[in-house]
Amino acid sequence: MIYTKVSEKEIKEWLKNNLNEERYSHSLGTAECAKELAHQFNLNEEKAYTAGLLHDCAKCFTNEKLLKIIHDNLDVHEEEMLNYKTLHAPVSAFYAKEQFGVDDKEILSAIRWHTLGKLEMSDFEKIIFLADKIEPNTRDKEYSAIIKSYLEEENGLNKAMLKCYKETIKSLVKRDLKICLLTIEIYNKLEDLVNV
Repeated sequence: MIYTKVSEKEIKEWLKNNLNEERYSHSLGTAECAKELAHQFNLNEEKAYTAGLLHDCAKCFTNEKLLKIIHDNLDVHEEEMLNYKTLHAPVSAFYAKEQFGVDDKEILSAIRWHTLGKLEMSDFEKIIFLADKIEPNTRDKEYSAIIKSYLEEENGLNKAMLKCYKETIKSLVKRDLKICLLTIEIYNKLEDLVNV
């Protein structure tokens, strides 16, 4: 792989040994889906595949290990720490760089923001975010089909992203979980981009 210092085979071997079976399957599915979306939107397919493959590399670390890596190495905003389920994103970007030698800023940023997202996301960051939600190996096929239908429309990336944020917010409310302000800001921004 041209964006890593180790081979694709070595990366897959590491992922197989450090993720559970479902998460490994999800990572392979995300990589393939990211590559397809990159093709659809005229973006770099190899970069998208790399980002998709590595996006969850720290997902199965313990919360203690994630917090230690964040505390020792990363600058993560306090608000991002509200939900332990998103801690793996900055750590996965860190591991992509340190463990696998990725130095491409676009790949690292896409991995870094694939859970919460951020304001002013690039199209590349959006396709990695979406590939994570709609890959065929572990994600709900009905939901994936809805998102894919938005992607066929004009302004499809933003419409698909808005649908994802709507569903995320509904899910957080339903489970009585906190919603970070960034999520609300991104949702409002996407509303503006879609309803111009």
